[in-house]
Amino acid sequence: MKIAYYPGCSLHSTGIEYDLSGRRVCQDLDIELQELPDWTCCGASSAHVTDHVLALALPARNLALADDLGLDVTAPCAACYNRLQVTRHELAHDPKLRQEVEELLGRPYTGRAAVRSLVDLVASVGEEAVRQRTRRPLRGLKVAAYYGCLLVRPAGILQPDDPENPQGLDRILAAAGAEPVEWPFKTECCGASFALTDHTEVVTRLVAQLVDGAQAAGAEAIVTACPLCHSNLDMRQETAPGATPLPVYYFTELLGIAFGHSAAELGIGKHSIDGTQLLAQHGWSQAV
Repeated sequence: MKIAYYPGCSLHSTGIEYDLSGRRVCQDLDIELQELPDWTCCGASSAHVTDHVLALALPARNLALADDLGLDVTAPCAACYNRLQVTRHELAHDPKLRQEVEELLGRPYTGRAAVRSLVDLVASVGEEAVRQRTRRPLRGLKVAAYYGCLLVRPAGILQPDDPENPQGLDRILAAAGAEPVEWPFKTECCGASFALTDHTEVVTRLVAQLVDGAQAAGAEAIVTACPLCHSNLDMRQETAPGATPLPVYYFTELLGIAFGHSAAELGIGKHSIDGTQLLAQHGWSQAV
């Protein structure tokens, strides 16, 4: 399978370990990623609260680049995926708006390229493919699969399998041997949009709710597919003295571990909360 790859800004900066692990996992699953040439920021999370037409033109430019390649496009970052998919929907249903965007771009916009999240892309390859590639099953590892807002809402546009209780990420992790726990917060907001404002107390409260909920469900770690969620959950946990913070992984990092890669290869040592200690306890830190 060949698909255009839109890393977005986060995967070249704060979420570089998502890029590292995502590329390795896709290669292992025979997914050929072709990075979009000359891609630009999609505008998340500032443009869409500043100028509506600009907020569509920025993702539309990247979609047009995928059109040029004749490929569909995957966006690992949940925020980028959301902006690309919402733009594609709006321009397909509003010819006048599409014309405005084309004038800004100085080129036609066809809308041919479909947009897929990395979770959806891996899930489409199939659970059996994940099981067959797994060399080191993640047996005994209880995880809370965290989708957040941006992979599932607005449901009418993103069309997840279930907007309130999605299962794609759970199934992928289970295929690699992990045990996803049942918990009620898998699509709750982590407050990422408040992270750079004067209302960081909102973020801290929401993160605490998510971490407490995951721990109450018996999870040893939270697993996400969003660099904004990862940053919040990884950097803003406030624990009581003596308490152990909950590690936060990208789903591609755990798949990479299951596929036999080392924690160092996957960038797991870059986390604020040490993600290598839990893996070492299970004997999974080194390559096999």
